[in-house]
Amino acid sequence: MTDGSAYFLYHSIGQYPGKSADLAAAMAQFGSVWGACDDNQWGYALGQRAAFLDRWRAILNAPEGSVTTCESVTQGFHALLTALPERYLKGRRVLVATDAFPSNHFLLQGLASRLGFMLDTVPMRQGSPWVEPEDFMDRWGPDVGVALLTWVSSTSSHRLDLTPLVAQARAMGSLVGVDVTQAAGLLPFDATAPAIDFTLSTSLKWMCGTPGAGILHVAPHLLAECQPEVRGWFSQDNPFNWDITKFGFAPDIRRFDSGTPGIVAALASLPALDWHASQDHAALLAHNRRLTARIIAAADDLRLPLATPREEARRGGSVMLRLPDDRPAPQVVANLRDQGLTADSRGQTLRLSPGVLTTEEGTDRLIDALARHMGRAISTLTAR
Repeated sequence: MTDGSAYFLYHSIGQYPGKSADLAAAMAQFGSVWGACDDNQWGYALGQRAAFLDRWRAILNAPEGSVTTCESVTQGFHALLTALPERYLKGRRVLVATDAFPSNHFLLQGLASRLGFMLDTVPMRQGSPWVEPEDFMDRWGPDVGVALLTWVSSTSSHRLDLTPLVAQARAMGSLVGVDVTQAAGLLPFDATAPAIDFTLSTSLKWMCGTPGAGILHVAPHLLAECQPEVRGWFSQDNPFNWDITKFGFAPDIRRFDSGTPGIVAALASLPALDWHASQDHAALLAHNRRLTARIIAAADDLRLPLATPREEARRGGSVMLRLPDDRPAPQVVANLRDQGLTADSRGQTLRLSPGVLTTEEGTDRLIDALARHMGRAISTLTAR
């Protein structure tokens, strides 16, 4: 099936109706403008980038001048950390959960000795698929300079209640940032309620964009303190200042822009963000909730343990299932693929994320395929 009705990979790459045609048209337009022998290229390209940033500001409810592009969450996080005043990091702890995206761990491990902080990774309780918020709070003392919160985990879909965690940051005098990658565009988010210091995301997943279209949001109060390590002509208030003795950072997020900005990923992702902006967001979420509830009910019938919170308020848009050891996950994923069902796995955890293209019929085909592969029956209560 290539219509997306049995596509369960929105935790990886999001799809929407007409995406291929929209992407092809955007690239064709870019090629036409960029290849013309005139002087219209930069006006067009920078306008497309600005439109991309406006879409992301609306998603985050972020103030004007507080969101810029980056290649990835990892790159954006690196830019933020290396721009901070020394007092936030040197001799202090950086707090992160074990189930944060591994790339963030790799970055922090590499920067710890150079920037003089101690990386404190909060472990999972024995048998738990996610780090409990209470355990995070218990480790959060006044010596924590920066805490990175993963709003929704990519391995369990566990969703954090940000309000008490941000309150703890304020009480301890810590900076707090949130990686919203696994839920932005599906769950409502507001970077000002509770007020966080920085936000990171990509456009790949529920936003249905392309690789390389990451974003970094930095709250205005923190921006004034940041001096990005990588600086260039676009870091200035006036990029066309050529006096090399008079460099000065722009007063807003542009100070993170450094050299000539990359445009193509933002431009390629803009049609997806435009599509998203035109949708009924409550309806998108309700559709996801209906299908994930169906998967959870079937998992109970099939005696497949959840690696995801059961309560809607405590999870994102994905359902993760623990497969039996005698059913290797790569074989299960390959079996599903052979039947036109698209999913993936991490270890023995099967990851399922239904989105706008996924249908009830596609979800039922997934459940039937899992039942056959497990050699188990679906009850008449669950079956349709």
